[in-house]
Amino acid sequence: MTITPSDNIKNDIDEKISDELISDVIRNRIKLQKKRFHANDNISDFINPGELDHLQKEVASKVRDLLKSLVIDIENDHNSQETAERVAKMYLREVFKGRYQKRPNVTDFPNAKNLDEIYTLGPISVRSACSHHMVPIIGDCWIGIKPGDKVIGISKFARVADWVFSRPHIQEEAVMILADEIERLCEPKGLAILVKAKHYCMCWRGVKEPNTSMINSIVRGDFRHDPSLKQEFFELVKNQPSGLSCY
Repeated sequence: MTITPSDNIKNDIDEKISDELISDVIRNRIKLQKKRFHANDNISDFINPGELDHLQKEVASKVRDLLKSLVIDIENDHNSQETAERVAKMYLREVFKGRYQKRPNVTDFPNAKNLDEIYTLGPISVRSACSHHMVPIIGDCWIGIKPGDKVIGISKFARVADWVFSRPHIQEEAVMILADEIERLCEPKGLAILVKAKHYCMCWRGVKEPNTSMINSIVRGDFRHDPSLKQEFFELVKNQPSGLSCY
């Protein structure tokens, strides 16, 4: 029987998690490099092939304990028997995938025509979760670009926004992280981002205000230094069919 490299990786993982949880293995790996692992950080560089499957099983086990502590009969309630597995898969593969998956591949191209007029994209749907209560944040994002020496395909902005927002966040930090990523990818002369979102920690619980949204923006480069350029971006957003009436 031939032993493949993937078999060796799997055996190594199995050996480690026999003595400690895979989450501890990953956490210790991050600490050894003196890196952060806050809720809105990406930790994909510290997850080896095959470990995410083990982490998903561990999370399912912990969710199962949570359901039991909520006095839910997960053995006999047919609606709850596989809930723990569904929740674990949802967190790791969907709603918080931006923590565990590497950034989508993005190819940049030379700005061959030396384009220097701004363009906007949006609304881009963004979905996140509040770091405080782990309930949804759902909204729209608009991005304004004044190109520099290179450009990227417009669909890539949506992919990167989804990757950034698919983590537990507070909205103000999410917009800053997205701006940092876009600047790294295409080095624009100017960048503006505006996000309008509903926070279910405010709609569903607490003060229970379902019609309240949070709006925040960030402007960098020429958008920050040129007030007319900044105003142009907000006017372009406002004039879109689903634009913001408050501007």
